[in-house]
Amino acid sequence: MNEAARGAGPRSAVVVGAGIVGLSTAWFLQEHGVRVTVLDRKGVAAGASCGNAGWLSPGLAIPLNEPGVRRAGLASLLQRDAPLHVPRTADPALWSFLLRFAAHCTWPAWRRVVSAGVALNDDCLDAFDTLTRGGVVAETVEAPVTAVFGSAGEAATLLAELRRFTAAGARADHTSLTASEVRARLPQLSERAGAGIQLSGQRHVDPARFVRALADSVRHRGGTIRAGFDVRSIRHHRHAVTVVSRDNVSFSANVAVLATGAWISRLAGKLGVRVPVRAGRGYSFTVPTETPLRQPVYLPTVRVACTPYRDAMRVAGTMEFRGPDDPPDERRVQAIVRSAAPFFAGVRWDERSDTWVGPRPVTSDGLPVIGATAEPGVFVAGGHGMWGFTQGPVTGKLLAERIVTGKQPEALRPFDPLR
Repeated sequence: MNEAARGAGPRSAVVVGAGIVGLSTAWFLQEHGVRVTVLDRKGVAAGASCGNAGWLSPGLAIPLNEPGVRRAGLASLLQRDAPLHVPRTADPALWSFLLRFAAHCTWPAWRRVVSAGVALNDDCLDAFDTLTRGGVVAETVEAPVTAVFGSAGEAATLLAELRRFTAAGARADHTSLTASEVRARLPQLSERAGAGIQLSGQRHVDPARFVRALADSVRHRGGTIRAGFDVRSIRHHRHAVTVVSRDNVSFSANVAVLATGAWISRLAGKLGVRVPVRAGRGYSFTVPTETPLRQPVYLPTVRVACTPYRDAMRVAGTMEFRGPDDPPDERRVQAIVRSAAPFFAGVRWDERSDTWVGPRPVTSDGLPVIGATAEPGVFVAGGHGMWGFTQGPVTGKLLAERIVTGKQPEALRPFDPLR
């Protein structure tokens, strides 16, 4: 019998956020017998969980905070087509965040993030399998990810990065490919493709479809999901936590979980969480191809990810530090097209559809925040940066264990929200 069934753990939980992290936490709480209510400002998969590349790629979960990012950030102020875009703004909170982030762009800090993420990455695919075996009716497709370069010299940069990544404890099984080998495996590529690196053991999904299937499973197992609930405050009482909306509607439960992605700091800052979370926005769109893409393609030199998507190709890229609710910038889409198009043949770029922008939640030190806040009975989960979809289910599994048993899983210690 599990802890909740014996009465030792919470019997009810309110989860704020209906993305991959929030719904995974709700699902795994249900595994422990906890009754769950999920609340979201807009609805299921309305944030970064919707239009991302859909990669489940622990072999490429390489931290953002490498020293070269500082140089890239300065260059982005002058070059709007740069994969990393920092707008010229007078927002002091953004500049404070960026300065803190830059301070963590060192090799020792980078290695700390890699080492901390090993436990999440090692178990992330097993967590997806637990969900699909447990009733989430959605497919995860096993396929290698092939990184494509203009030359073998360009490929050497990623090879060095993968060596550092694995030396810090991560796993990234990979094989180098010549120009002829990479074009033979990927007929969609143009003559521009001069080298490749193939990473095995990766997967991909239709992200919106997966998250909606996860929501259906939560409902089927007795959970409630309510859209249009914009949380204003979270208050702890004796034996209960109350979540109050801006319309003064409230829900109470034994515990609450805040999993609101790039918006997480709006409430977490009042709960003792000092690590700031900002939106690193990514763009995506869908384009038809003459030949269906059979596996994900990564263009590291321009930071663009391409994924098989409903008989077409989803193209995703950029890291744009703007507000999570700011309107999309068409110039960023055009920049992705200009940078990616030379690597492909038979792609109808002018027929693109489903243009989307989503706010990835990025922390100032490169580590997500997962665990208890200073407010009793209130927990937080978010800040995974580009790897929230890959690490979302395993995060939910570990956090549910922490909530129900009261014991901190060793894998979560580096992600203490109160650090």
